[in-house]
Amino acid sequence: MTHPRLVAFDLDDTLAPSKGEIDIRIADLLRELLRRVDVAIISGGNEQQFRTQVIARLVDLHPAEQSRLHLLPTCGTRYLRHDGEGYAVVYAHDLSDEEKSAALTALREEAERLGLWESEPWGDILEDRGSQITFSALGQRAPREAKHEWDPTGERRAALRDAVAPRVPGLEVRSGGSTSIDITRGGIDKAYGMQRLAELTGIGLGEMLFYGDRLDEGGNDYPVRAIGVPSVAVEDWQDTADKLDALIATLPDPVAR
Repeated sequence: MTHPRLVAFDLDDTLAPSKGEIDIRIADLLRELLRRVDVAIISGGNEQQFRTQVIARLVDLHPAEQSRLHLLPTCGTRYLRHDGEGYAVVYAHDLSDEEKSAALTALREEAERLGLWESEPWGDILEDRGSQITFSALGQRAPREAKHEWDPTGERRAALRDAVAPRVPGLEVRSGGSTSIDITRGGIDKAYGMQRLAELTGIGLGEMLFYGDRLDEGGNDYPVRAIGVPSVAVEDWQDTADKLDALIATLPDPVAR
C-alpha cells in the first residue's frame, strides 16, 4: 500500500474528548483528508453523538467530500452516508424489545451484585441505542479524569462482561470505553463494521488505515487490527492530529471536486 484509499477512526479519545465535539484542528484535518481519500468513523457512540460531535462541525463540506464520509455508530451496527440531502441510514441492526429488556435487566442486576452500580452517577448509566445497549459505570456525562481512574486495569469491566454474557445468549457482550460495556447482536463488533464497509465501498481492508486509542488486545479497537487493517495507536485527539499532519503530507494532491 503506497497510501490508503480510506482512513478510519475511533471517535472518543481518538478524534475528540469523550462525548465532546471534535476540535477545529481535527475538523480541518478531516476536511483535508476528505479532499484526498474516503474517511470513516466507527465508534460505540450512538447516532446522535455522531451528529453532535462530528457532523455539526463539518457543515461546509463540498458534496463530493460528503460522499466520501462514512459514519458507523454503535460499533458498525448502523451505517450512515450522505444521500444528497443529509446523512441517512444505509443499514441498522436494531435489537428486539425482548433482547433490549434482557440486556438492560442483566446489566443492572449484575452491576448491583458486583458493587459496580453508582448511586450518584453523572447522567444515565444504561442507554438504549437501538442497535446497542450500553452500560456506562459513572454515567454518560462523567468527566474524563474520573472515567480513566475508575478501571485502569480493565478488571471491573471484565468481571461485569463475564457475569452478563451467560444471561444474554446470542448477544455480543464486550468492554467498550474506559467505563462501559456494550451489548449488540452476536458477532457484531468494530471488525464487523469494517468488513461491511469494505463490502459496500469495494475498498479492501489492506487499503485502509485505522487510528484508535485502544488497539491493545482486549481493547474495543483491537478487532479492527485483528482482521488485518493497518492500524496506528494514538493516545488522544492531539496525538491523532499530529500523526494526521504527517500522513496528509504523504498523500497525493487533492482529487478534483
